[in-house]
Amino acid sequence: MEKKKTNKKFTYILIGLVTLGVIYGGYKYIHTLSHETTDDAQVEQNMTPIIPRVTGFIEKIYVKDNQFVKKGDTLFVIDNSDYIVKVEEAKAALLAAESSFEVSKADVGTAQVGVSVSDANAKSATSSIESAKIKLWRATNDFERFENLYKNKSITKQQYEQALAAKQEAENQLQMMKQQKNASDFQKNVAVTRTNVSQKQTSVAAANIERAKATLNAAMLNLKYTVVTAAYDGQVSTIDIQPGQLVQPGQSLFYIINTEEVWVVANFKETQLNKMVEGQKVEIKIDAFPDDEFEGVVSSISPATGSTFSLLPPDNASGNFVKVVQRLPVRVDFDKLDPAIAKKLRAGMNVKVVVNLK
Repeated sequence: MEKKKTNKKFTYILIGLVTLGVIYGGYKYIHTLSHETTDDAQVEQNMTPIIPRVTGFIEKIYVKDNQFVKKGDTLFVIDNSDYIVKVEEAKAALLAAESSFEVSKADVGTAQVGVSVSDANAKSATSSIESAKIKLWRATNDFERFENLYKNKSITKQQYEQALAAKQEAENQLQMMKQQKNASDFQKNVAVTRTNVSQKQTSVAAANIERAKATLNAAMLNLKYTVVTAAYDGQVSTIDIQPGQLVQPGQSLFYIINTEEVWVVANFKETQLNKMVEGQKVEIKIDAFPDDEFEGVVSSISPATGSTFSLLPPDNASGNFVKVVQRLPVRVDFDKLDPAIAKKLRAGMNVKVVVNLK
C-alpha cells in the first residue's frame, strides 16, 4: 500500500515537472518571438590616445596610473627651453620686418618729394623755354633789320655786331633752357622709378611682417604644446613614460578614458536583425553587477559586419568556402544610468543584451 502511494507521489512530481517545463518552454518560445538576445556584448567608452604635438624631453609628469583627471588638468610637461628661444627669435624677426617697413615708407615719401620737385623744375624749365623763344624771336628780328641797315651803310659795324651778339645770346639761352628741361624730365623719371621701386619694397616689407607674425604665432603654439592637458574629464591608463624620456609628435604615450560617456556594443547574428530597428527598448545585464538590471535603447546598427572591418577581411572568392553566420555590431545607449555606477563601469566588461522587438 505504501509502495503504491510512493509511486503515485512520484507520478505527480513528474507530471508537475513536465508541466513546468512545458510552461517554461512555451514562455521562452513566446519570448523569442518578440525578443532577441546575445551575450556577445561589451561595455564601450571613448579612449583617446595622448599624443604630443612637439618633440622634446619630458620634464615632469603630473599624473599616476589609473588616476581620475578633470578637463584642462596638466598631464605632463615637455622641456620648453628650445621653444622659448624660438619665440624670442620670432619676436626679433618681427621687429626687424617692422623696421624695414618703416624705412621703406620713408623712402617712398622721399621719392615722392623728389617727383614733386622734379615736376616743378620741369614746369619752370618749360616756362623759361617759352620766354627764351620770345627773346630769340625778337633778337632774330632785330638782327635781320640791323643786317639790312648795315648793308645799306645806315648803321655802324658796332651796332650790327651788338644785334648779332644779342641773337647768339638768345639762341644759347634757349639751348640752355632746353637742356635744363631735359635734365628735369630725366630727374622726374628717375624719381618716379625710385617711387615705384620704393612702393614695391614697401609691399615686400609688409608681406615680411605678416610672415614674421605667422612664424611668431607658430612658435608660440609650439611653446604652448609643451604643456599636455586632458581634453575632457576621465581616467588615465597606465603611465608608461618617465622624466627625461624623448617623445616625438604622433607618438602614442598612454590613454585617457572618458568616464562621462558609456554605452554597449552588442554583436548580434545576422539572422537576429530582421526585425531590429533603432529606438527599440533593451534590457541590459552586466556580469560585474549581477544583482542590477539596466535599461537602454538601440541607438544604431553597424553598416557592415564585424569581419568586414577586420585587418584581414575574409575573401570568399578564393579557396574553399564555408558559410559562417556573420555578426553585426549594434550600439545600445543606456537609459537613465546612475552616475555612481557609470564611474564603476570599464570598457570591455561583458554584458548580456535582450532587445524588445515590439
